[in-house]
Amino acid sequence: MTLRPARRSALTLTGLALGGALVLAAPLAASAHVHVHSDDAAAGATSRLEFSFSHGCDGAATSALVFDIPEGVDNVTPVVDGVWKVSRVLGQNNVPTQLTYTAVTPIEDGFAASASFDALFSSKVGGTDIAFPVTQKCVTGQTDWNQIAKDGEDPETLESPAPVVAVAPASAATASDHDDDGDHDEHAAAAPAAAETSTEPIATWLGGGALILGAAALVVAILNRRRA
Repeated sequence: MTLRPARRSALTLTGLALGGALVLAAPLAASAHVHVHSDDAAAGATSRLEFSFSHGCDGAATSALVFDIPEGVDNVTPVVDGVWKVSRVLGQNNVPTQLTYTAVTPIEDGFAASASFDALFSSKVGGTDIAFPVTQKCVTGQTDWNQIAKDGEDPETLESPAPVVAVAPASAATASDHDDDGDHDEHAAAAPAAAETSTEPIATWLGGGALILGAAALVVAILNRRRA
């Protein structure tokens, strides 16, 4: 079948547009969360947690992040930088139960930013996942990142999942320090098993599929142009 030049041009443009859209779709979907990176999180030790995002609330600029400190965390220490003003709600023994990071200047949608704090994990939570609910407040509206997957439920199906940290069992060095004199360097006692959290398997599959389909669309577009 012979295609008319105008129809070939339309198919070529459609193929290029489809390929580009598919390649861009997966990264955009993967970015619409609050992610957490943990620095060798382990039971009985302190780990630095970095919560990052690159989106607002339906396009509105981010004005604050509010973290509710979950059970299994014995203490937290905010990390101060020039982006945020930090306030705390203190509970028993002056241990923070909530941290609020208020942006000095609201962070526009599409700009990457992060907030960090050091978390001391209980010695009893080794080998478990700890969720950190966070409320993203914006100039207009807010998003509660607080959903936690139930047993057998895929967290990728959740609309607004809470960032989750995988806590490794306590290291032998940590246990030895506790047995000897109970005094140890919390940062040095972290287990060697690092846990990068908030993985995105579905986004990864989408990204691979998007690249394949995008490449195919480009090939079709090139062939159509050559036939013209």
